[in-house]
Amino acid sequence: MATISDKDWNALKKKLTEDGRIEKFMLGEPEQEYVTSRGMDILRLHATDFVNKRLAPANPKNDGRQTPTKGHPVFIAQHACGCNDRDAVEEFFGYEKGRELTADEVDIIVDVILKWIEEHLD
Repeated sequence: MATISDKDWNALKKKLTEDGRIEKFMLGEPEQEYVTSRGMDILRLHATDFVNKRLAPANPKNDGRQTPTKGHPVFIAQHACGCNDRDAVEEFFGYEKGRELTADEVDIIVDVILKWIEEHLD
């Protein structure tokens, strides 16, 4: 399983902060409760499933509109971390549109989502 290094995470966070994304999105009380009641292992399963279904295909269904901005902590994190659609993934991660994401790329995106969630729990 691929993970993002601390150096790469900090570089990505800087880019997201400059874009205004990382501070624009927050976990509300219901989302924080969801995370604490289920745990990070379950959240990793959810994030992996969402990324595989909604981002990993070469041409995801409804690209640009496939990730809600509320309803699940992973969705909020996806917007905050620049992995809510393929344009954002290309901009922030450098994974070009029009080709399927590799398993390692999916793992790195999921890792980023979980790091953001962990950092935004009160």
